[in-house]
Amino acid sequence: MRYPALLPAGVVLLLCALAPPGNAQLPPPLAAPPAPIHGAVTPAKALLGKTLFWDEQLSSSRTVACGSCHQAASGGSDPRSLPGASRATHPGLDAVAGTPDDVSGSPGIVARDATDALKWSATFGLREQVTPRLAPSHINAAYASWLFWDGRAPGPFFDPENADLLFFDGAALENQATGPPLSGVEMAHAGREWSDVTARIITALPLALATALPPDLAGNLAGRSYPQLFAAAFGTSEVTASRIAMAIASYERTLFSNQSPFDSLLAGTTTLSEDETVGLQLFQMNCAGCHSGALLTDQSFHNIGVRPAAEDSGRFAVSHDPNDLGAFRTPSLRNAALRPAFMHDGRFSTLEQVVEFYDRGGDFNAPNKDLRIIPLGLSATERAQLVTFLKRPLTDPRVAAAIFPFDQPALFSSSALVPQVLAGGVSGSSGQPPTPVALEPAIAGNPTCSVGVYAALGGASAVLVVDDVVPPLGNGIPAMGSFARQAVILEGSGVSGGHGSVTLQIPSQAAEYGRMLYARWYVTDPAAAGGVAASAPFRFTLFGPHGSGGSLLGVVPNPRQELSLASAPNPFVARTTLRFELAHASRVRLELYDIAGRRVRQLFERPLAMAGSYAFAWDGRDDRGVAAPRGVYFARLETKHAVNSVRLFRVD
Repeated sequence: MRYPALLPAGVVLLLCALAPPGNAQLPPPLAAPPAPIHGAVTPAKALLGKTLFWDEQLSSSRTVACGSCHQAASGGSDPRSLPGASRATHPGLDAVAGTPDDVSGSPGIVARDATDALKWSATFGLREQVTPRLAPSHINAAYASWLFWDGRAPGPFFDPENADLLFFDGAALENQATGPPLSGVEMAHAGREWSDVTARIITALPLALATALPPDLAGNLAGRSYPQLFAAAFGTSEVTASRIAMAIASYERTLFSNQSPFDSLLAGTTTLSEDETVGLQLFQMNCAGCHSGALLTDQSFHNIGVRPAAEDSGRFAVSHDPNDLGAFRTPSLRNAALRPAFMHDGRFSTLEQVVEFYDRGGDFNAPNKDLRIIPLGLSATERAQLVTFLKRPLTDPRVAAAIFPFDQPALFSSSALVPQVLAGGVSGSSGQPPTPVALEPAIAGNPTCSVGVYAALGGASAVLVVDDVVPPLGNGIPAMGSFARQAVILEGSGVSGGHGSVTLQIPSQAAEYGRMLYARWYVTDPAAAGGVAASAPFRFTLFGPHGSGGSLLGVVPNPRQELSLASAPNPFVARTTLRFELAHASRVRLELYDIAGRRVRQLFERPLAMAGSYAFAWDGRDDRGVAAPRGVYFARLETKHAVNSVRLFRVD
C-alpha cells in the first residue's frame, strides 16, 4: 500500500486513535451513552419520546414526523434523500435546480399560512419544501456535545416557551428536538408557536396516523391519551415544549448501535477478512484523524473542501469565527453503508465516491481548509479495500434490519392512504392540465385537510369538486359534489402562474370510514376546450385511527408471534432454504437485501397467502441471475401485520 510521503503533524499525532488489529491501543467497544446529568432515562419517558418522534400529527400538515427524515434502515438518515431525486432536491444558493450547488435534503411540508391554507413558495411553489442540508443520523446522537451539521444545538437547555435555563449542560438532544416542530420548511405553518404544538398534542390520539405499531408502542399506548402518557413519564399530565423535547431526547438516548463486527473486533471476539483488515489499516493512516475512537468521529468541525463556503457558511453562522467558514461537524461512520447520501449537501451517493473525494484531496480550497485533506495517492485496490472496511464491519445488523430498538411504526406518508393522483385532465392556456396537490390525511376529524392546485391560469376562478365518483369532463363545471364543492380565485399571474388551495373538513363519524372519494379541480380558462381547464382527478379514502376503514389494520402483534423466519444452512455456499410460518392469512413479501440495504432478490410475493408453512431456496443469485458476492445479506419477510428478518452469510 502507498501513503503520502509527508503527513501533517496533526495527522501523525492522531493516528494513535485507532491502531492495527491486535494492538493494545485499540479503543474499547462503544459503551452505552452515560445518563444525562439532568436525569436518567426512564422507560415511560423513552416510550413517550418514541411515540412523539414517530407521530406525524406533530407537524402542521400531519404529514411529517421526526422519523420521516431519520430511519434506521437508511443508517439514521432519510431514505428519500437520493442525489438527483426531484422531490428531495434543494436548488441551493442560486435557487436554480440542476446546477452544481444543488443539495439533496429532506422533503418537508408544503408551505402554509397561519390558517393552514397552502401558501406559494418562491422556491418550491406548492410542492413539498426541501431542507437545505442532508439529514444527519439520529443514531448515536446521544454522545454528541452539540448537534446539527453546524452545532447550533449546544449543551445548555433553555425552556423554549419562557427562556428559563433548565439544564446547564448535556442537553444537545433536547435542543435539537425543539427545532423541526417550528421550522416552516420541515413541520410548521407560518408563525407557528409552541402553544400550537402543545394544543395539537393534547387533543391528538397518539400515533393515530400510524397504520401499524411495533409491540412496545402498542403495549404502552393501550388506548391512553397524550396527557396520560405525559403523566406516566413526568408525574403530571401537563404537556409542555420542554417536556416534549425531554421525552424525544430520552428516546434518542436509547438508540446507540454497538453490535457491529467492529465492536466485536474491539472486544477481541472476532477478526476481519483480509481486505477488511487492510482497509482498516488504510483507514488508520488516512481517516482516523477526524473519524477517531470507537464512535469514529472527533465530534469537531472541519472545512474539507466539499463546496465553497459562500454556498453554506456552516459552523461560522454559529461561532462567527472565520476559521469555521464552511466547516461542518464530523459524522460518525457507523452504519454509513446504509445511508443514501453523504456530506452535508448529500452530493455523493456511494462510499466509493466519498473515498475518491478524499483520495483527490477534496474539491475546493479555502484558507481554513483542513491541512489533512491532501491527495492520498491510493491505488484502485486500496480504495476498494478502504470501502470494504467502511461497509460490513461498521454496520450494526439491528440497524440494517430496523429491529428493536431501531424499529418504527408504519407511517401514513408511506401507506396506501396517501391521496393518489390519477390520469386525465383538460389542458388550459399553458398547454397542460392544472396540477393538483393532495398529500394530507383524510383521517376522521381532521379540520384542515388542505388541497391545492397550480400551473393554472393566473387570477382565474377555480372550483374543487369532491364526489363519490370521478368528477366528469366535457360538461363544464359540475354544479355540486356529493362530499364538497369549493370555489377560490387563483393567485398569481400568467398562463401557468395561477395557484390556490382550499381546506376540507373531514367528518368524524365512524360510518364514514372506508368511504372512497374522487376530486378534481376545474379552472375557468378561455383557451381550454369548452372554456374550462381541468386537473387530473385524485382519489382518497376517509379513515379512522390506525387506518381503520381504509383497508389497513392498526396494531401489530409481536412479529415473532405473527410469523417466524429461519434459514439453513447459514452460512451457506451454493444455496440456503428460507422457511417461515405464517400464523394468519395475509399479504406476504420475502426479499433479500445486501448490507447497504439494496434489494438483491425477490423470492416470494402474494397479495394473499394462507396461514401455514412455506419454504424457498436461494441459490445466491440476484434478480438478474448474477451470483451475489461473498458477504452479509438480510432476508426480510413482510406481512400485513409484521416484519421479520434473518441475517445470512454467503461464503465461498
